[in-house]
Amino acid sequence: MARVEYDTLKAEEVKFGRNSFIEIARKVAKTEEGENEFVAISKGFYMPEGTGKRFRQSIALPKEPETLKQIAKILEGI
Repeated sequence: MARVEYDTLKAEEVKFGRNSFIEIARKVAKTEEGENEFVAISKGFYMPEGTGKRFRQSIALPKEPETLKQIAKILEGI
């Protein structure tokens, strides 16, 4: 099984609730066979007393600009 390494190119967070956040990030998955760039939207929470953060759920989206524009348009209209 190929080992996958992930690099975060850029990430921004939207905080909500008492200690929750949504992270939108552009990432690259690297394997021996090559690389795949994608956009990840992850939901998580901050650990008590600033000891870090944990992720609960995530979805990966293709990086193609037209696909991302369509998704943004739908989100804006909901």
